[in-house]
Amino acid sequence: MLFDLPFIWAGIIAFAVLTYVILDGFDLGVGILFPFAKSEQDKDLMMNSIAPVWDGNETWLILGGGGLLAVFPLAYAIILPALYMPIITMLLALIFRGVAFEYRGRTKRWKPVWEVGFAAGSAIAAMMQGITLGALVQGITVVDRAYAGGWWDWLSPFTVLTGLSVVAGYALLGSTWLILKTEGALQQMMRDKATMLGMITLAAIGTVSVLTPFQDPVYFQRWFNLPGSLYTMVVPLAMMALTWLLFSSLKAGHEARPFIASLLIFVVSFVGVGISFYPNIVPPSVSIWEAAAPDSSLRFTLYGTLALVPLILGYTGYAYWVFRGKVNPDEGYH
Repeated sequence: MLFDLPFIWAGIIAFAVLTYVILDGFDLGVGILFPFAKSEQDKDLMMNSIAPVWDGNETWLILGGGGLLAVFPLAYAIILPALYMPIITMLLALIFRGVAFEYRGRTKRWKPVWEVGFAAGSAIAAMMQGITLGALVQGITVVDRAYAGGWWDWLSPFTVLTGLSVVAGYALLGSTWLILKTEGALQQMMRDKATMLGMITLAAIGTVSVLTPFQDPVYFQRWFNLPGSLYTMVVPLAMMALTWLLFSSLKAGHEARPFIASLLIFVVSFVGVGISFYPNIVPPSVSIWEAAAPDSSLRFTLYGTLALVPLILGYTGYAYWVFRGKVNPDEGYH
């Protein structure tokens, strides 16, 4: 065959997940930072900055999850039972957060309740996404092509650390997004928050990176055995360059560069996770090719995806272009 269909589909799923993380990440980050707003106007500005795009960002989560079911059914059948609790909790948090987003703008009496719901839903969803990632990194027990672990295998000190790391990282994305979209006192507050959150996020990434090779011997060999380590060293070097870009741009008062640097930090981190996982889709034992559907199914779904993804990308880019620039404090979402 001319093309390796499972490999192509693994790339598409990875792209969908990464796109979700970097788009919905700053969206959730704004919610995580919501309790720190000092006035009702600041809260309105924060919500209005993401109002035109927040629901569209989650399209990529559907593509990633639906694509996993369609093209890697074995992986879906193993991962879901292993991670029922964090995944269901994440979905419930996203649903409640969406309801709170809409209801906050339509009530006065219950407004504080929905504000708490918006912030809590954002933080819980981010935490569960991080825990899910940590559970995948530490490995899922598979026997006879089925999940063979316990109900609480997903919960460990390592997964809690990855969960907190994602919360901090999303808050960093949210703060740099608000630097880009706002002005005045709110922007300055977010600049201060971004500096602190940048230090916390990078410390968390460093700690998780140090612990990851010890979760499985294969990870250790991939990162530290020659000649492979000559290639994997690109990841920490890129992270060092992005660290400099983030803090130097914050100090210099730039508006767009901190957000770009934060996004690229997530991209490089995602590449690092991919290096650890490949060629497995369910670490440590189920490869991309073992989990893939028949080639006929992969080929059929690929045709539709190649037509659909450019449309989604085009619509997403157009939405961000239309709503570019600073948020007007005199204009509301509702």
